[in-house]
Amino acid sequence: MAEEKVLNWGICGAGKISNDFCSAMMTLSRYEREHKITAIAARSQEKAQKFADIFEAPKAYGSYKDVANDPDIEIVYIGVIHTEHVRLSMMMLEAGKHVVCEKPLAPTWQECKKVLDYAKEKKLLFLEFGSRFFPVYDAIKDEINSGKLGDISMVTTQFCIPIMSVERLNKKDLMGGVLLDIGIYCIQFACHVYGEMPEKIIATGSLNEEGVDEDGCVILLYSGNRKASLVYSGKTASGNNTATIMGSKGQIFIDDCFWCPKSVKLTETTLENKIPEGPSPYNFYNSGGLRYEADHAFKLIRSGQLDSPKYGYKDVEMIHKIIDEISKQIGLKY
Repeated sequence: MAEEKVLNWGICGAGKISNDFCSAMMTLSRYEREHKITAIAARSQEKAQKFADIFEAPKAYGSYKDVANDPDIEIVYIGVIHTEHVRLSMMMLEAGKHVVCEKPLAPTWQECKKVLDYAKEKKLLFLEFGSRFFPVYDAIKDEINSGKLGDISMVTTQFCIPIMSVERLNKKDLMGGVLLDIGIYCIQFACHVYGEMPEKIIATGSLNEEGVDEDGCVILLYSGNRKASLVYSGKTASGNNTATIMGSKGQIFIDDCFWCPKSVKLTETTLENKIPEGPSPYNFYNSGGLRYEADHAFKLIRSGQLDSPKYGYKDVEMIHKIIDEISKQIGLKY
């Protein structure tokens, strides 16, 4: 089999999540033949250069525009603050680059749609949400499709962790609050299981004096009396943040942390997802799983696919439409 052309990556952002993405990507067995971190861009040349030195990237830029203008770069990872996701996604797509963007793409469905429509127009790949590419998520979908669970009627998730002390999360102009930061993981899991828009959404949440949300309880109601119960909070002590899928014949259970799991208990077996440590220590739990998102991007691009069968445009749209409705019900406005 002929070797595929290496995929040259531009990295926007030199913070914690960009570190984890790059470190995770470098653990891929075919990293040097399929992927290359070509350039790092940050808000300062000094910060970009320091990051580039860690990952042996040949180029460091003090401007994101330089990544867009670099003819060697084929795909861009966007790991900057939420408020820049739409702007930088549009910039990179305009320059003809494929994009992998950290969640959330946008605070509203309309802004999300603008980016997705442009990616389609430009015939470029756009990916969001690293969770979906973990092998255990594939196993969950296979188990659902096998019929071993019978008729699924309930999905539950919990994501509670004390993060409201983080300054950014308390600033409305920085898209603070927990719905976009951790609640979105609960939403995406329900969407992964049911694969369709709920018929009704019931949501409640608490806003602080800054106008950002600190917690939320959401019920998603689907056809056939199927439901999802989602609980998330940035105020409470860390809990056992699990997810369960319940059917008439069996259930699937994902232990802490369900959004980046190391294992999943299926109906007949427990599947483990072993992830190696990268060259630079990870900042977030099980971030090594981001390697699967990078690998998926490579396979799609080299096979000429521009929409992911695992997490495509329709999935991004579904999640952000649900976020819009939850925001409306709890009075969250950006």
